[in-house]
Amino acid sequence: MTEPEFLQVADDFQLGMLDTERPHPATTHLSEWAKNDLPAGIAALKLVDHKALEILCKRLPDLIPLAEAIRLTIDRGNKVFLCGCGATGRLSISLEIFARTGLLHGAHEKNVTGFMAGGDAALIRSIERFEDRPDYGERQLRDLGFSDGDLLISSTEGGETPFVIGATQLAASVSRQKPWFLYCNPDDLLCANVERSRLVIEDERIRKINLSVGPMALSGSTRMQASTVLMAAIGFAMKHSENPDGMAADFDRWCNWVCEDLDWGVIQSFIEAESQVYDRGGYVMYEPGGYGLTVLTDTTERSPTFTLTPFERDGVDEPVSLSYLWIRNTATAREAWRAILHRNPNPVEWGALRHLTSGAAMRAFDFSNAGRVKRFYRTGGKNQVFSVSRKQDGIALSFCETVKTLPVPDGIDFFGENLALKMLLNAHSTLIMGRLGRYEDNLMTYVSANNFKLIDRAVRYVRLLLERHHGLDIPYREVAEVLLAEKEALKPDEPVVLKTVDTILAQNEEEIPED
Repeated sequence: MTEPEFLQVADDFQLGMLDTERPHPATTHLSEWAKNDLPAGIAALKLVDHKALEILCKRLPDLIPLAEAIRLTIDRGNKVFLCGCGATGRLSISLEIFARTGLLHGAHEKNVTGFMAGGDAALIRSIERFEDRPDYGERQLRDLGFSDGDLLISSTEGGETPFVIGATQLAASVSRQKPWFLYCNPDDLLCANVERSRLVIEDERIRKINLSVGPMALSGSTRMQASTVLMAAIGFAMKHSENPDGMAADFDRWCNWVCEDLDWGVIQSFIEAESQVYDRGGYVMYEPGGYGLTVLTDTTERSPTFTLTPFERDGVDEPVSLSYLWIRNTATAREAWRAILHRNPNPVEWGALRHLTSGAAMRAFDFSNAGRVKRFYRTGGKNQVFSVSRKQDGIALSFCETVKTLPVPDGIDFFGENLALKMLLNAHSTLIMGRLGRYEDNLMTYVSANNFKLIDRAVRYVRLLLERHHGLDIPYREVAEVLLAEKEALKPDEPVVLKTVDTILAQNEEEIPED
């Protein structure tokens, strides 16, 4: 990423006006709560989730045509494809797995495919440059065999991701079955400010579902509320493709369990224990039981959100990540991946980033028993196991000296369990990162600025911190130039937002108002 590349297209990626990018007024003190008042932090995250689900509840009638389109596609012998980037890519692949393991009647490995920018390898490390390329979205969809009569369900939290838009527009031109485009920002904001989004929203060949739920609990962290409502929407449409009229009652039952009966306070002791392990220089190995992709998603999404060292690769000299994954009873990396995906991986074997997207690149992440042994030696034995498993009475969590079970009532299926676990793990990891100082107030000061959208986000956070704490109003382009220069010299584990703030403060020392 060179400085001119972003600055030449910056106007197309200034997204601060979008709901998904704005700070949430209910979580301004989130970093303080994470460190000093965990019950308040947990309650705030639960409240924001609850309100997002209430909004989705009102939009359930919009999901009925989607459910009918899914059923029509399967019954006709055609294929359903699910597309996304980053968090929505992971939810697309997750939904594929849930569909094939009971969520969608008639689904199997040949007729339901989830994919994301960069292929299955991006489950571990987002292939950010893929996300900026609509032509890559087109190519991946073609390579997977999309054809006339097939159905594409695209999800993008912001509604503006070029990769997803490219795939959606291709699907609209190839298949008589209109693709669906699900997103979480108001139409008027997108159409007025993002041309590529306007083209999709106004395209009559594409069916849209707007699931705007307002700002995220952690500013810009769309892995939280936005991806939750998108996963819920598509998942419940799949589940009720044969009986759409039963969707509302089923969703209401699940929502009552998650928001009323489920004790979110259970995660407090785990947040404290895991953050203490990191404070002591230790590491964590997650053993996810049957919840492989849900746990993998949360642990891998911590890296770009908080600039953590990503999962280390076997045979590569690189730092050890704070957390990793272990799939019990698997002997090789291939077996572990097969256990997670319930199929063989779909890598991307083309392009300049093939060293990151290929099958060989995926197998470098060894989650097998052999990988656990290697991890033990890499960490000098300082590796605690966090176990997640399904017991007869609910979801069991075990870490260090803490063992808790989350009761699951009758009527909640495997998809519902995973969706609830996703929400709890999002809150769990977000508050751990707050205790480790990885965000300020509710701003992602450690955001990893690895694509155009994230560079814009980092620039906006610098400007907001300068104005909020120092009374400085620095022009966007000037901040972007400094940030891009800092990014080039950034060392591992350094926050580009805070480094840029410090540099600009030094450059403007005489203009800073006195207290």
